[in-house]
Amino acid sequence: MKRIKITPPADIQTRIQLPSSKSICNRALIMNALAGSGFQPENLSDCDDTRVMIRALQEMTPVIDIMAAGTAMRFLTAFLSVTQGTHVITGTERMKQRPIRILVDALRALGARIEYTGNEGYPPLRITGCQLTNHEISLPGNVSSQYISALLMIGPALGKGLKLTLTGDIVSRPYINLTLRMMDEFGAEAGWMSDNCLEVKPVPYKPTPYYVESDWSAASYWYEICALSDNATIELPGLFRQSFQGDSEVAEIFRQLGVETVYGERTVMLKKSGKRTEHMEYDFVNQPDLAQTFVVTCAMLDIPFHFYGLQSLKIKETDRMAALITELKKLGYPIREANGSELFWDGGRCTPDALPCIDTYEDHRMAMAFAPACIRLGEIRINDPHVVSKSYPHYWENLEQAGFSIIGEKE
Repeated sequence: MKRIKITPPADIQTRIQLPSSKSICNRALIMNALAGSGFQPENLSDCDDTRVMIRALQEMTPVIDIMAAGTAMRFLTAFLSVTQGTHVITGTERMKQRPIRILVDALRALGARIEYTGNEGYPPLRITGCQLTNHEISLPGNVSSQYISALLMIGPALGKGLKLTLTGDIVSRPYINLTLRMMDEFGAEAGWMSDNCLEVKPVPYKPTPYYVESDWSAASYWYEICALSDNATIELPGLFRQSFQGDSEVAEIFRQLGVETVYGERTVMLKKSGKRTEHMEYDFVNQPDLAQTFVVTCAMLDIPFHFYGLQSLKIKETDRMAALITELKKLGYPIREANGSELFWDGGRCTPDALPCIDTYEDHRMAMAFAPACIRLGEIRINDPHVVSKSYPHYWENLEQAGFSIIGEKE
């Protein structure tokens, strides 16, 4: 379907099985491969990002097409640098526009053999695996945490390990910590030497059975649904209270928007609390993937906001800051950006489109963040809804399970 119309139920009482965390899946798959393990991590996601990673690691073809999977591009670039053989790694046209020079330069500084086959600084890449002889590098701390995680994960395969110094402000620190904790679970020795310096010792990974928890990023859309609904109780099994995922902070942040989280054993229950802030400010530097959810939620609840720490949104699947501004204007909400890292809304309104239809820009999170807006608008139309397959393939089915009506329309 090229376009769908979504209408909401009167109230929501449901239990939803979320996809497993693709952040954890993709890290577990890389560590598992570097361990030479016969185990396969359990409860792997069936999303696009994880499927392309599994296929790439199992088949190791001369040309590896990771489609739109940015995580796979970054993690596999580092992995292939220390893996025997020559491979070209490529992706969609949008992927070929996403910069990767910082990671390539860092790997080359360690001794990696990587060539650009198209535009300098962008995929596709030709990578010939070799023994990396250097072990100390420095990176800006405000780059994507996936660059940092990619480098950390290959550290145990380097003869002298890895010493990584981060300069300036460090963004998405929880994702770095997630990587470190998982490396520990797989038998590696890695950690912070100081506030800005990381060390990985040359201690190899061990084959390890591993269970992947559900995805807190995916849970954010159900928090949004609860916040926008007048009456909702939503159970989300498979989530851990003591989670490694940085986006588990969504539970605490949504308390400001009237959602209470009740924790059980490997499950959470979302309920309305009736308490809501009148103005919201938050620094998303550690949870950038939650930004779209909160921007749309606050607009729909008529809660003015000022969000910052959003600089990484410009190099995601699309320029998410520009996309949010464009699509919310269609709904009558003139939000603005500042300094390339802030979005704010003062509560003002503009004339909405007569029949607004949300474009998704090949970005799964645009589709999933805007869909719940139908609860306040009565209905919403989403173009190219298939993009959710990147991280949450059963999102639309889960909405229908919760009572939403989803109808395909002709453009």
